[in-house]
Amino acid sequence: MKLDQTVSAVVTGGASGLGAATARALAAKGVKVAIFDLQEEKGLALAAEIGGTFCEVNVTDEASVDAGFAKARAAHGQERVLVNCAGTGNAIKTASRSKTDGSIKHFPLDAFNWIIQINLVGTFRCIAKSAAGMLTLDPQEDGDRGVIVNTASAAAEDGQIGQAAYSASKAGVVGMTLPIARDLSGEGVRINTILPGIFNTPLLAAAPQNVRDALGASVPHPKRLGDPAEFAHLAMTMIENGYFNGEDVRLDGAIRMAPR
Repeated sequence: MKLDQTVSAVVTGGASGLGAATARALAAKGVKVAIFDLQEEKGLALAAEIGGTFCEVNVTDEASVDAGFAKARAAHGQERVLVNCAGTGNAIKTASRSKTDGSIKHFPLDAFNWIIQINLVGTFRCIAKSAAGMLTLDPQEDGDRGVIVNTASAAAEDGQIGQAAYSASKAGVVGMTLPIARDLSGEGVRINTILPGIFNTPLLAAAPQNVRDALGASVPHPKRLGDPAEFAHLAMTMIENGYFNGEDVRLDGAIRMAPR
């Protein structure tokens, strides 16, 4: 796909971290970017910085997502690019025995469902709505009507203790990538997924420095946390390289997560 000022994009979870880096990379190509996020202050600031539009969107809410796309399209026209970075996580053991009284607890199903709704259903909701809009566009010279990039996680393949919900949600994103690529192949819409490892995002910024250092040292090479700009670089490659389709790619410095 050729990226320039005639192209618009939507980046979910775009106010910070991986999404913000990708929004900046797209804007640097002249693309008109709409940021979907719940972080209004950060979203508005980034939109002002890159000349984009902020849309307060909750990806678990159908009406909120519809309103976000309506606002983005009113400002920039139908998007050709969707990058899904909205997501969250939790860590709760599937079942555990209390060390104090021996009582047995299990992973609360509402907590499990919450993660699935955000990371998996929310991603699919945005894919379906964006792809439907992309089909109204004429293809570019290379045949692309649109391109979608999703964010999964290395945890989709080697989740740690307590990550049953998170790993399931991210594995679901991986699992639906190829079927959706096949669904949309006749319409000129490509879709790929990135599985990031341990990245220097706001989620880790709150961790003590010694914890951050230990996490970085656990990466085979390079021994550091990933830079969001490196995620954005791969996302841009997936968007611009017309033969990149239906792929799930780890971006993790060769790390394989230990059980804990």
